[in-house]
Amino acid sequence: MRRLRKVKIVATLGPASNTYEMIRTLHEAGADVFRLNMSHGTHDDITKMHRLIRQVEKDLDSPIAILADLQGPKLRVGEFANKEEELEWGETFRLDLDPAPGTKKRVCLPHPEIFAALGVGAHLLVNDGKIRLRVEECGKDFANCVVEAGGTISNRKGVNVPDVLLPLAALSEKDRKDLEFAAALGVDWLALSFVQRPEDVIEARKLADGRAAILSKIEKPSAVKSFAEILEVSDGVMVARGDLGVELPVHSVPPIQKQLIRMCRKAGKPVIVATQMLESMIESPMPTRAEVSDVATAIYEGADAVMLSAESAAGQYPVEAVTTMNNTAIAVENDPTYTEVMEASRNIDKKSIADGIVAAAREIAESGNIKVICCFTSSGTTVAKVARERPRVPIIAMTSLRGTARRLSLTWGVNCVMTGELERFKQAVVNAARAARAQGYAGTEDQIVVTAGVPFNMPGTTNILRVAPCNERLIYTTDPE
Repeated sequence: MRRLRKVKIVATLGPASNTYEMIRTLHEAGADVFRLNMSHGTHDDITKMHRLIRQVEKDLDSPIAILADLQGPKLRVGEFANKEEELEWGETFRLDLDPAPGTKKRVCLPHPEIFAALGVGAHLLVNDGKIRLRVEECGKDFANCVVEAGGTISNRKGVNVPDVLLPLAALSEKDRKDLEFAAALGVDWLALSFVQRPEDVIEARKLADGRAAILSKIEKPSAVKSFAEILEVSDGVMVARGDLGVELPVHSVPPIQKQLIRMCRKAGKPVIVATQMLESMIESPMPTRAEVSDVATAIYEGADAVMLSAESAAGQYPVEAVTTMNNTAIAVENDPTYTEVMEASRNIDKKSIADGIVAAAREIAESGNIKVICCFTSSGTTVAKVARERPRVPIIAMTSLRGTARRLSLTWGVNCVMTGELERFKQAVVNAARAARAQGYAGTEDQIVVTAGVPFNMPGTTNILRVAPCNERLIYTTDPE
């Protein structure tokens, strides 16, 4: 399905959007990737939504990526005798391993690994950072704290520990089961929560065993510090601004977002900007102007995708939310400033023949009257390199592998078209011309750029660039076999 924009839209499915009719409507409105949140719903629920997405994909003949988002370890306090207590600034409060019901002075924190990592001066944030505690004294089974920001603390509220690297794996036992289930089901991307170090990603990749691409969620300060190493072992990244804004000062999140996007662009790996992008549309059919500006900013920065969470999963206006993102993206990308920003921020190290070919493809397309760049690919690597160039013209990814087409649905500017296995380059050029015409990118009088690797169907062999006519008769009379 041809889009009139290059940035992609990720929509989370949930109670408001778990029917065939709604999933199809969301895809037609602009959703390119559907996110399945493993924190909510049973495996039966996830299986049903996966089946419905694949049915929509088949009916519309349009590759769709499915992203399974793993929950990650959840750190929570225990329960209170009175269900909740009010903590005041300057008071002392104790966290310990005692399972007895909590009081105004203490509560159980059933995570000995936290106490093992804490030091004096470290902070603990409770209930999405609304309550802030500073450690005054600690041991292997307790932490005596002073309240720096008070509020209501109640049963099972979440805890964040921003100042230390926790000796916790990114994958809990539940996550391991969910990962195996999702990979066996056939999702295209696995989003890994609670990433702190590259080893977390390596472990998930080993468990996935090539069945799905790994996307690292950057939501902890330790992940920001180790981002270069994490990016190197990841297939993609999600800038999870919600948790980042809890564990880091909120004013530090915008520059971090910009830095991470630029690093992902340089590496040629897709990056999603997520969390609270159109939050008010959970209950309102219209977004705020600030929210639209937030979406636009992520697009101007060069993000591959922007994401809806509760807006499409549980909100009252999921279609309107997708439509708002779609229209915002079109408006931004039609602004000449957007093209200037993309070209000014291009920062690519050319280290291979494929790097040189895709750079030449972009330059030829932009300097001549070329309508589209068509890339034949088996792994998707060359297409990612073309997208990294942020060309002014559209990109068509031609592949015989459905899984590759689906994964590329997350990559900036890429429109995926299925093709049969090829043996001759001339037939590849003919197929590219047909796809360009069928998708409405070019007519018979136009020219296209074609990149491919010979021999075909071997990853990493991109070695041909061809400027070709869209007129098949001219291809057959001028092109080599």
